[in-house]
Parts: sequence; C-alpha cells; structure tokens
Amino acid sequence: MPEHPNAALLRKVTEAFNAGDMQAADYLSDDVVWHEIGSAEPIRGKRALAERFTGDTPPDFDIHVDLHDVVANDEHAVGLVYATAKRGDRTFNYRTAEIVHVSDGKITERWAFSDDTAAINEFFA
Repeated sequence: MPEHPNAALLRKVTEAFNAGDMQAADYLSDDVVWHEIGSAEPIRGKRALAERFTGDTPPDFDIHVDLHDVVANDEHAVGLVYATAKRGDRTFNYRTAEIVHVSDGKITERWAFSDDTAAINEFFA
C-alpha cells in the first residue's frame, strides 16, 4: 500500500529541515504558521521561517531530526521524531510529536510537543 501523500509531505519537510533548505520548501504554504516549543508566538510565513534558520543572525545551534514513524490522513500528518541538538560543545537528545495541518498539498500549520519541554527550554535559552 502506498504511503499517504501527507505522510510523504512530512518526510520531505524533514529532509529539507535537515538540509537547511527552508527557503526552497515549496511544500509549505506562503502563510504557514510554525509553532516552536518554548516560544509563545509562532513564526508566521514561509519567508519569516526561512529567515529564522538562515538569516543575518542564524541560530547558534544545529538540530538534526530522524522520523521514527509518520501517520497521516487527508488533513494532518503526525511524525514521531527523535532529535539531536548541538550548541557549542553540548549535545541534547529529545523526542517530539510533530503535527502538521495540510491543505492543497502544503503545510499550513505546525505544532511540536515534546517529552521534556522544560529541558528543551533550558537547552535553547
């Protein structure tokens, strides 16, 4: 049985994220809303999201994510993720559930929920 298109979409976004290719992510809507763990306000828009990771002051950390599993239906995809973050000489491993809303073949909104939000906030503070 072929993979649901929204599951494949989440895999493509994960590959782009790992490659640092958020600007060319044609599978994100122009007005995507990207909720980050530890941030009260989401990043709004594909341009702002690209700027967040590749702009004049890129983050002082690197994150690599591995998808453990993906489930999807016609409106959503959920990825179970194992992430490794590096910042200076420190490394931090954590798990998230990445939830995306999909419309017309593009991600319109993303949320992440972690196994240890407090530790994530401390690492990225």
